[in-house]
Amino acid sequence: MLTSATAALKPANVEKKWIVIDAQDAVVGRLASFIAMRLRGKHKPDYTPHVDSGDYVIVINADKVHYTGKKLTDKIFYWHTGHPGGVKQRTMGQILSGKYPERVLTKAVERMLPKESPLARAQMTHLRVYAGSEHPHEAQSPEVIDFKALSRKNVRSV
Repeated sequence: MLTSATAALKPANVEKKWIVIDAQDAVVGRLASFIAMRLRGKHKPDYTPHVDSGDYVIVINADKVHYTGKKLTDKIFYWHTGHPGGVKQRTMGQILSGKYPERVLTKAVERMLPKESPLARAQMTHLRVYAGSEHPHEAQSPEVIDFKALSRKNVRSV
């Protein structure tokens, strides 16, 4: 009788790469799903769900991302300060033009990972998002991935 066993990846056998993605003119949802897939390691043939086998991802120009439709004006984020009457709101455009525009992409990726798990928190530590075009990770010799060339739908120009 022939039996075959599925080989599970061990944490000691994981090889992680560093990749750089330029987010200028990229559509946020498509970019976030691509990054989440890379962080989880689903692009690798030896993907194992319970092992952190993803790559390190560096995103530059996160302040120059685009949205489809009228999301810049119509998508509203609410939060509560904890005080009576403390409901606050901001539109997507206000956040992108604010002090921390890279948080838009960070939260989009975070919401595409498994919820409330130590593995997802560990995978989020492998994401580095920068608003400008410079990053301090040249020593890791990251591989540049041309996200815009993968599909024509990945890019949105104004």
